[in-house]
Amino acid sequence: MPIKIGIIGKTNTGKTTFFNSATLSSAEISTYPFTTKKPESAVAHAITLCVHPEFNVRDNPKNSKCVEGWRYIPIELIDLPGLIKDAWRGKGLGNQFLSVAAQSDALLHVVDVSGGIDSSGKITEVGSGDPISDFADIEEELIMWYLKILEGNREKVSKVIRAGTDKITAITDLYRGMGVNVYHVKDALRTAGIEDKDFDNMDFKESKKFVATLRKIAKPTLIVANKIDIDGGDKNFARLRERYNDTIVVPASADSELSLRRAEQKGLIKYSPGSEQFDIVKSDELSQKQKNALDFIKKEIMGEYMRTGVQFAINVTVFKLLKMNAIYPVADEERLSDKKGNILPDLMLLKAGATVSDLAKEIHSDLTKGLLYAKDIRYNLRLPTTYELRDRDVVSLVSASKKSH
Repeated sequence: MPIKIGIIGKTNTGKTTFFNSATLSSAEISTYPFTTKKPESAVAHAITLCVHPEFNVRDNPKNSKCVEGWRYIPIELIDLPGLIKDAWRGKGLGNQFLSVAAQSDALLHVVDVSGGIDSSGKITEVGSGDPISDFADIEEELIMWYLKILEGNREKVSKVIRAGTDKITAITDLYRGMGVNVYHVKDALRTAGIEDKDFDNMDFKESKKFVATLRKIAKPTLIVANKIDIDGGDKNFARLRERYNDTIVVPASADSELSLRRAEQKGLIKYSPGSEQFDIVKSDELSQKQKNALDFIKKEIMGEYMRTGVQFAINVTVFKLLKMNAIYPVADEERLSDKKGNILPDLMLLKAGATVSDLAKEIHSDLTKGLLYAKDIRYNLRLPTTYELRDRDVVSLVSASKKSH
């Protein structure tokens, strides 16, 4: 199951440009509100340094690709329709939006850091909008949606608890379809300071605090401060970072990334997504306008922020927010291959804390039967089935049937 990341935000913040630049998709870009009528989904990639140079082998990956020593791991990126006020009541495309957001493992919240949209998401004079309020508005919609689910099912939950189900399980069951598990609920109740409170005695304020915490824990969110290349964006970026200091904020110029990716596609420049530089290959084929644009990106974006921020935001979401580790399972420990001879064929993304048993389960449910241990290829160590895997581990699984997987 690939990781799913949803892109949220008001209309005209550059969500679709971000989506297109990350997936090189051609979803319609325009300034009409609700240009994105339905969720668009496409493949983007999380990028991490490959282990093959370390083992001095040439790899031929199957579930990912390796380009100049970097592994590109497919993830699903979903561009969601822009939210408006009272979406949680079903206004605009609210319900459709929220149900898809629920399926995402993490959310990228794109804001127009130039202040170029008004509170309803319409284009306005740059600097007159407020990205801090924009973020707060959308956040409130999500919290109210979570709250609506809880408040609308109070009697049902009370009944289930009276029948003998514990509070954590009863609440979890309400949100299971949104990827919420018992650990999320337990953590949220504890953080909100109401873990010992009787469910029927939870007042509105406590319920809202609980769902706000649950939303944060169950759907980790990163703020993409988009349009950082527009005058005044840097000041709003600093304000955003200060105001939401418990959230990762990444400065970005989705427009610049899209220009670079398209120029790279046409063979005009050499550029890897997320890279801090690019090289012009066919200078004579570039118009003056294109040359000026590339010059601007080199000086104002990469010179100032090192990168366009699009790929960086995805990488940070996968490896920092979702705490994923890149694990390389192999069947043949001598050749570092699968049974067909493919070298370092697969890269599995597993959450921090995942064990050797979890890896076996992820590869194939039958593998857990008779699993004895894993072999750490790098250090020639036997790892117990309870060993918590680390990023960049290369392992071979050994089962009772004397087969390595």
